[in-house]
Amino acid sequence: MFHRIRRRAKETEAQRQFAEQYAQLQDQVPPGLGTPTPEPESVAPIAVVDDFLPPELRVPSHDQVDGRMMPWAQPLVLDGEMVACTECDAYRDWLILSTRGEIWLRCRAGHQQRETRIDTAWYNRRSGPADATHTTFEDCLRHLGH
Repeated sequence: MFHRIRRRAKETEAQRQFAEQYAQLQDQVPPGLGTPTPEPESVAPIAVVDDFLPPELRVPSHDQVDGRMMPWAQPLVLDGEMVACTECDAYRDWLILSTRGEIWLRCRAGHQQRETRIDTAWYNRRSGPADATHTTFEDCLRHLGH
């Protein structure tokens, strides 16, 4: 019981000392506050250097490509139903194409259909990093084995 009383006495003493120090510092202003900052010295201009990556390692930005595509081997289930090609009833081995804010599905037979239940955000979440860029649509199809 006595240790509780001693602890309270120490706490109140520490609080009193803090209050005294706070009162002393109340009207003081830190040095340099309110004085104008000195003008920076003129520095020699830095040479402008082109981008640090060589051209063969640069990846085009999203506005420089017409679209992106990724393979989707397993069946595609959207809203609880399996997506099938409208022409040949294929239900797996899709290519999912993202272009101009639209998503298109392409089956192995080459039929394409627009998919409105998928948006660009869905595509971006599921697609991995691009492993290649191609100049034509046909080159990309060959690269993906279609």
